[in-house]
Amino acid sequence: MSVVVSDKWLEQRLENDPENIVVVDTRFELTDADAGRKAYLQGHIPQAVYLDLNKDLSDKAAKHGGSHPLPDMEMFTAKIGNIGIDHETTVVIYDQQNDMFAARLWWLLQYMGHEDVHLLDGGFEQWVKAGHEVTTEVPALKAKEFKPVFRENDVAHIEEVTEKLGHQSATLIDSRSRDRYLGKTEPLYIKAGHIPGAKNFFWKNVFDKNGKWKSAAELEKNFDSLSKDDVIIVSCGSGVSACPNVLALKSAGFENVKLYPGSFSDWISYDENEVETKEE
Repeated sequence: MSVVVSDKWLEQRLENDPENIVVVDTRFELTDADAGRKAYLQGHIPQAVYLDLNKDLSDKAAKHGGSHPLPDMEMFTAKIGNIGIDHETTVVIYDQQNDMFAARLWWLLQYMGHEDVHLLDGGFEQWVKAGHEVTTEVPALKAKEFKPVFRENDVAHIEEVTEKLGHQSATLIDSRSRDRYLGKTEPLYIKAGHIPGAKNFFWKNVFDKNGKWKSAAELEKNFDSLSKDDVIIVSCGSGVSACPNVLALKSAGFENVKLYPGSFSDWISYDENEVETKEE
């Protein structure tokens, strides 16, 4: 079964097997940290529980790891269990549209070994457009025990990034917009540009002209300049918008794909690290 599911599939699953599915709303705005939770309270997909990028999907108190470090995994594991998820639970995650925040949670759950995790194609906007039910009711979920089985090969921290770039034993991609990659604009960080050696693959290019996920064949074409034999390390600004590219690469048949969670914001926190602004 595909990672990406349709609104009709989700509606049928909620009707036919509501006891073994958890729906997660991850809507968020980087410029307004409270906007996503407010949107959830104003209306969401039935049975959906809300998880917040800053409070749940990141550890903002961490001293290192960029501007959205991975959450404390012990605490995150407990949260996942508390909202009713174990390894037998089907999880469907949605964003406002096809955005980066849902993909961040997808990555975290698959990193923890969960196999049955999906993204709602088109997100909340598609759900509403199709005329499905929206509610303001916050569900009461039965807690379960989630036992993580971490896929450590799915993550690359700065030491591995530096080592592999130095030996040219991996390909690093930067998922941010072209202007940010080239250092022409930088709205968030004190330095502009990209990690030396990184190639630019804008994360929104994994969607078609209607904003839906591209097919596996279309995604393979999107990444046809990369070799499936290489280790691919995916970065962005803070390890969030890289996640759609991770999913897209895996959907296109790339097997050795790692997320650099700290990404550019972590890289520039070390004074000795250089920054590049030319095309690579």
